[in-house]
Amino acid sequence: MESVQAIKQRFGIIGNTPSLNRAIEKSIQVAPTDISVLVTGESGVGKESIPKIIHQLSHRKHNKYIAVNCGAIPEGTIDSELFGHEKGAFTGATQTRNGYFEVADGGTIFLDEVGELPLTTQVRLLRVLENGEFIKVGSSKVQKTNVRIVAATNVNMFEAIEKEKFREDLYYRLSTVDIHLPPLRERREDIHLLFRKFASDFALKYKMPTVKLTDNAVQVLTKHRWGGNVRQLRNIAEQLSVLEQDRTISADTLRGYLPTSGTNLPAVVKTSKSESDFSSEREILYKVLFDMKSDLNDLKKLTMELMKGGNIKDVEKDQEHLIQKIYGEDDNESEVYEEPVQETEVLSIPEHTATPDEVVSVQDKYHFAEEIQEEETLSLHDKELELIKKSLERHNGKRKLAAAELGISERTLYRKIKQFDL
Repeated sequence: MESVQAIKQRFGIIGNTPSLNRAIEKSIQVAPTDISVLVTGESGVGKESIPKIIHQLSHRKHNKYIAVNCGAIPEGTIDSELFGHEKGAFTGATQTRNGYFEVADGGTIFLDEVGELPLTTQVRLLRVLENGEFIKVGSSKVQKTNVRIVAATNVNMFEAIEKEKFREDLYYRLSTVDIHLPPLRERREDIHLLFRKFASDFALKYKMPTVKLTDNAVQVLTKHRWGGNVRQLRNIAEQLSVLEQDRTISADTLRGYLPTSGTNLPAVVKTSKSESDFSSEREILYKVLFDMKSDLNDLKKLTMELMKGGNIKDVEKDQEHLIQKIYGEDDNESEVYEEPVQETEVLSIPEHTATPDEVVSVQDKYHFAEEIQEEETLSLHDKELELIKKSLERHNGKRKLAAAELGISERTLYRKIKQFDL
C-alpha cells in the first residue's frame, strides 16, 4: 500500500493539513474494494482527485474511468447519456446508443454533482447500485453491468433529502464510505504552498519569471476567506503571473485582485421578519382598507345603539371604549349645540335634562340639500320616522332607492314602514 506522501506526489496534491491527509488515507484504504464512495466538500476544493486515486489503486485501473458532470447534462437527455437508448426511442434517436454504464463495464464511473440528478434518474441509479441492472431508454431488455460508482457533491445532502430533492435510500447506497475534503479557509498553512506551486507552473507555461509575494502579501493571502477555494487561488495566481510586470507582489497589489466580499469579519444577518414589515404596497393598501372597514362597522354599531336605546348617557357609558377607538381621547369631550337647529348637516340628539358637560354630539351619516326647520327637538322615534318619509318622498316611493340612501337594507326599510304604519 502506497503512503500518503507518495500519493500526493503522484497526483500533484499540495498540503499537509491533517484533514486532507485523512481524506487521502481513506481513499487508499477503500480503493481495493468495490464499495461505493461519496466525496463531499465545497465547490473548488478538488473533489475530482479522490475518484482518480481510488480508480488507480483498485483492480479496475486497467479498465475505463469515466467522469460525468450530472449538473451539465439536461434533464431530458441524462437517462440516455447514462443508460443509453434504442433507435427510435425519442425524436432524434436515429441509432442505438450505448450509455456510460455499458461502456464503463468493469471500470469506474465518477458522478460529479450527483445532487443535481433528477428524481427519475435517481430511481434508475438506485437499481444499478442494488443489483447492477439497468434498462436502456425505449427498451424492455434488462442489462447487467459491473461498474464501481464514486459520486461527489457540494450540496448539503440532508437538506436536499428534507426538501425531497434527493432520495434518502440512494444517499445511503452512495455514501457507504463518506470522504470529506476541507475548504481552503480551514487549510491556512497550505495556502502559500499552493500559491507557490501555481505560480511556478504558470511561469513555466508562459515562459516568464515566477511571481513572489512579500511577507505582508503572504499574510493577506492566508487571511482571505477564499470562497472559491483552490480553484479561486489558482485563478489569482494566473492573473498575477500574466498581468503584473513587477514579479514581487506587494500586499496592496494583491488586494487589488481579491474580491471585497471575501472577508472573515462576522456579519449579522436578519432572518426574522417584523410584523410591521410589508413585502409589497398591496399589503399596505389591504391593511388600510381593513382598518377603514373596522371603523365603519364600529360607527354602525354605535349608531344602532343610539337608535335603539335613545339614552345618550347609557350609550356613552356602555360604549366608552368604542367611542375612544373611533374618535380618540381628544374627541370624547362633549360639544354643545344651541337650539333651535336651523340649517345643519349634523344631527344632534341632546338630552333634555342633561347638563352641558354630559351632552355628547353624534354625527349622523344622512346629509340633505334642503333645510330642516324644527321648532322643537324631536324624539329619536320621530326623527327616524321623519327621515324615512322624506327619503320616500324624494324617490317617489321607490323603496330600493330610499333604503340605499338611508344605508339600510330594503327588508329593514319594509319592516320599519310596517312598524310606523306609513
